[in-house]
Amino acid sequence: MLQQVWKYPVAPFKIFGNLYFVGIEPASTHLIDTGEGLILIDPGYSESLYIVLESIRKLGFDPADIKYILVTHGHIDHFGAVLHLKKLYGSKVFLGRPDRDYANGTRDLSWAKELGYPCWDSPFEPDVLLDDGDTVTLGNTSVTARLTPGHTEGTLSYFFDVTDGMRTFRAGMHGGVGMNSLSRAFLDQYDLPHDLQQKFLAGLELCRKEKVEIFLGNHVGNNDTMGKGRRVLAGESDAFIDPEGWLVFLDQCEARLRELVAKEEAE
Repeated sequence: MLQQVWKYPVAPFKIFGNLYFVGIEPASTHLIDTGEGLILIDPGYSESLYIVLESIRKLGFDPADIKYILVTHGHIDHFGAVLHLKKLYGSKVFLGRPDRDYANGTRDLSWAKELGYPCWDSPFEPDVLLDDGDTVTLGNTSVTARLTPGHTEGTLSYFFDVTDGMRTFRAGMHGGVGMNSLSRAFLDQYDLPHDLQQKFLAGLELCRKEKVEIFLGNHVGNNDTMGKGRRVLAGESDAFIDPEGWLVFLDQCEARLRELVAKEEAE
């Protein structure tokens, strides 16, 4: 069944300093004001792009200033709107190298059918293919990309500083932790290697080494985006500052994967 994603708008809000939430509930979209243009992380579905653009305008920004689009991984709920933004504003798109075939349609791995979209009509070629440790810089912001495969082969996790001019905190997000594409049944169906399960665990270890004081989710349930957003809108400016939340989340992700593996091995 087609997800009617337009039914899930969210009032945009400032997370902290120059970082904002402009997405919808099914999948997150974040905006960074670098002082020399905007960086958009995961524009989401094409069907909800108008909500994202309106949210950007409500915050006082011009979507035409979106210079860079960073994509966490090659699934339609995160990159479905990329082609439209490229056509509208000429934004430069960055994607993990192993997910290139997901984006350009060479392999049927966009998760479109699984999310109720029998035909995905917006494939695109990324402008820049990122590898582990690459840095993307625009204005006052440098984003470090770490390759954390598993959910897809090219899932990227992003880490960067945000500032309000007086205080600076390190923000970070894991690019994809869903177990839905890590089961052996799914891996076999799409001829993907079983070692993606172990690579997922290795990526969690890599992420544990990253300092994260503002933990972001590429889905709103990862970090209680909606609850923290309501606190921000109620006047609690530091609602997203949570140095402990990152490691708790990573531990939960590891436990879920190990539970999946144990279940599969017992069958």
